[in-house]
Amino acid sequence: MKKDKIIPDFKNEDEEREFWATHSPLDYFDNKDFKRASFPKLKPSVKSISIRLPEDMLAELKTLANKKDVPYQSLAKIYLARQISLERGLLPVASKKRRQKEQ
Repeated sequence: MKKDKIIPDFKNEDEEREFWATHSPLDYFDNKDFKRASFPKLKPSVKSISIRLPEDMLAELKTLANKKDVPYQSLAKIYLARQISLERGLLPVASKKRRQKEQ
């Protein structure tokens, strides 16, 4: 089925971002318009860093990671991502009891 809606011209990326935040691309494109894409040579967009931590903090992180059966580096990444989201207001602040239940 051909879609009748026309995508407007945007003055800048902010205007386009706002538009797509409130409109569905499915209203503007037909499934047959899409082709499967393959990106075989994409590299992960990660960067290695070196960080100094107090030994007791690292030991505690490793203990927590062991209890959760995940690598301690992954757990540190999860904690950093969660705190960044909290700081940016993207996650609600959880109560201490709720956080304990999640662990």
